[in-house]
Amino acid sequence: MSVLILTGMPGAGKEELVSVAVQLGYQVRRMGDVVRGEAARNGVAAQDVGKFAHEERQRHGYDIWAKRIVPLVGDGDTIIDGCRGMSEVNVFRQAFGDQVKVLALHSAPSTRFPRLVNRGRPDAPKDQKEFEERDQREMGWGLGETIALADLMLVNEGGLEDLRREAAALLRELKG
Repeated sequence: MSVLILTGMPGAGKEELVSVAVQLGYQVRRMGDVVRGEAARNGVAAQDVGKFAHEERQRHGYDIWAKRIVPLVGDGDTIIDGCRGMSEVNVFRQAFGDQVKVLALHSAPSTRFPRLVNRGRPDAPKDQKEFEERDQREMGWGLGETIALADLMLVNEGGLEDLRREAAALLRELKG
């Protein structure tokens, strides 16, 4: 069993990497699904999910979402998508030990902004200012440090097929 912690800024291509991982037999646990599920149970509107996630971090600690996802990880190679900070990484390392590797997916802001707008999710930024505010919120959770200290890095500035090909090669190598 290996546990691959996927991190990266919104719009970097994490969902696409996850889809490749699924095709290669990885189990996937999405931190965003846990956040959205908890937000829905609390009656939080879709556009306020990020704010809700932040409030939960302030109330329960910055590692709360990691603690909530650990029990959902089963046996077998698993990707945990959406890690935001080193406190979360530390929860995963404590739970899964040497099986953990952190993979950062990186794309420039000028690449990510149109991706976020075009994917059509309810939490998509309405303008550049909202995009920058979201980035700052994410950075405030320690995402920059997590990306900088990752064990592995993929840069996603090319096309979708480039990302899929590079991700598949890396994931196959990690599976052995």
